[in-house]
Amino acid sequence: MFELVAHGPDTYVGTGPQYPWGGLYGGQIVAQALRAATLSVEPAFAPHSIRAYFIRRGDHNEPVRYEVDRIRNGRSFVTRRVVARQAVGAILNAECSFQRPEESPAVQTVTMPVVPAPDGLPNVSSSVHFERREVPAGALDVARDGAGRAAVWFRATADLAGASQVLHECWLAYISDDLPTEVVFNALWPDRLPGDSWDAVMSVSLDHTVWFHRPLRADEWHLYDMSCHFVGGSRGLAFGHVFTAAGEHVASLAQEVLVRTGS
Repeated sequence: MFELVAHGPDTYVGTGPQYPWGGLYGGQIVAQALRAATLSVEPAFAPHSIRAYFIRRGDHNEPVRYEVDRIRNGRSFVTRRVVARQAVGAILNAECSFQRPEESPAVQTVTMPVVPAPDGLPNVSSSVHFERREVPAGALDVARDGAGRAAVWFRATADLAGASQVLHECWLAYISDDLPTEVVFNALWPDRLPGDSWDAVMSVSLDHTVWFHRPLRADEWHLYDMSCHFVGGSRGLAFGHVFTAAGEHVASLAQEVLVRTGS
């Protein structure tokens, strides 16, 4: 998934599987953009955030070209811009920031809810690349701001034995696009029943941000706890936290989703 092919200085090409309902999965483009950025950065620097804007829908029949711009090389921080392109033009623009590790106090202010373990829940993932196990809504014991809340266990199915920390962060970025639209829909239509049609609803991801707080292993279970914090102007904002099974807060993420209905 993240073995990009060099096509000139700071330019790489990647491919990916078709999304179940057509096109390319947005998380793939975000994660491959992050991977392309890391290839231009010294190993002493680790990614701490990526902010990506989706511009056009990707075509799964074409490879994606990632063009990296070395915005700044600092002593503590490094900044890269990555533009993902296909024949139609740019499909994503991402800003990636890297930091040289620093010693400092660590204070965790967000508590993971006590929830059922993933092994006792069914896998309902639509992708072969990660498992998805949904926590029942009534099992969440910690209140959160927002509406449409969902908590889901995820883990990558790839063999990541011996993989670098950067690849684990790329896999987290890949998985992180699976849940945001769902919580926005939950907030808009809290009374929707399973099996109800979405034929009159159009939705696309507008932008996506991931902040990496601590080292992680994407092939181990992580709980993604997300809620919708605003809906207006046909845009819904989802925000959430990622925890290890032991309750350590390893990442935060946000996504704005465009939602339009036929009514």
